[in-house]
Amino acid sequence: MTRVVVVGDLMTDAVARARFPLARASDTPAIVTMHGGGSGANIASWLAVEGSEVAFIGRRGADITGRNRDMELMGYGVDARLVMDPERPTGTCVVLVTHKGERTMLSDPGANAALSPEDLPRDLFAQGGHLHMSGYTLICEGSRDAGLAALDLARRAGMSISVDCASSAPVERTGAEPFLEWTHGVKLLFANADQAKVLTGREEPDAAAKVLTAWFPQVVIKLNKEGALWYTNSRSEPVRVPAETVDRVVDGTGAGDAFAAGFLPSWLNGKPPADALAAGNALAAKCISNLGARPRL
Repeated sequence: MTRVVVVGDLMTDAVARARFPLARASDTPAIVTMHGGGSGANIASWLAVEGSEVAFIGRRGADITGRNRDMELMGYGVDARLVMDPERPTGTCVVLVTHKGERTMLSDPGANAALSPEDLPRDLFAQGGHLHMSGYTLICEGSRDAGLAALDLARRAGMSISVDCASSAPVERTGAEPFLEWTHGVKLLFANADQAKVLTGREEPDAAAKVLTAWFPQVVIKLNKEGALWYTNSRSEPVRVPAETVDRVVDGTGAGDAFAAGFLPSWLNGKPPADALAAGNALAAKCISNLGARPRL
C-alpha cells in the first residue's frame, strides 16, 4: 500500500445553513454547526477512513479547537504531524450556505499561514510514497515556502505528487501563471471547472483539461452533478464518468475533498482512469448524502 503524505490546511468550520433567503443587513434563521475542516485535513481523514496509510502535515494553534482537531485526526487513523503555534489560533472558516445550497466561505487561516519548511518531518518523504498538496498551502503567502519545500523534498525522494487547486477566487487573486510555475511537473492536478477556467481562460472543461496537460501529465476536473473527467495528452478525448445519483443532499461541504480521497487510492494502485473516477464519485456521493460515517474533524 502506498503511503500518502498530505500537506495542507487544518480548520474549524462554522457552517451556517440558512432556512430562508438571506435577509441582508438583517436576521435570517439558520442551523449552525461547528466541526473540523480544511481541504488537506479532510482529504487525509477520508483516505484514512477508507483504509489508506496516510500522514498529515500541518499547523494548529495552542487552543482547545486545535487540540480537538489533532485528536480527531488521530481518531480517524491519520498519522497527524501537527506543529503547535504559540501565537496564532487554529484556522477558522465561516461557511454560509443559502437555502438553495450555494456556499460562500470566509476563511481565516490562523496557524496555517505560519507553516514553515522546518515543520516538514523529513522521515515522511521517502521513495515509494505519494505527496498530496492542498493548493491553499501554496496560495497563502505565509505557508508558500513550506509548500514549495515539500514539493522539492518529494521530487528528490522520487515520490509521485498530486496537487488540488483549492478554490477559484484565491487562485485568481494569486494569478494563474505563478500557480502553474510552482506546480509545474506535478504528475496529477485536481481542479473543478471554475478553477480550470481561472488557470486556462477556457470555458469548456474539456478544452481546459487539454491546455493544462502542457503543465501536468494528468488532469482531473470535478464537474459537480455531471461527475468528473480525466485527461492526459496521449489521448484524443477525456475519460468521463457521471456522478452517482443520491436520494438526498444533506451537505455538499467537502465533497470535492472526498472525491480526491476516493480517486487517489485507485489511481495509485494503477486502476484504469474510469475506475478511479468512479471511486471518487462514490465517495463524493457518500459525503453529500451523509451516508455512513462521514469524517468530521
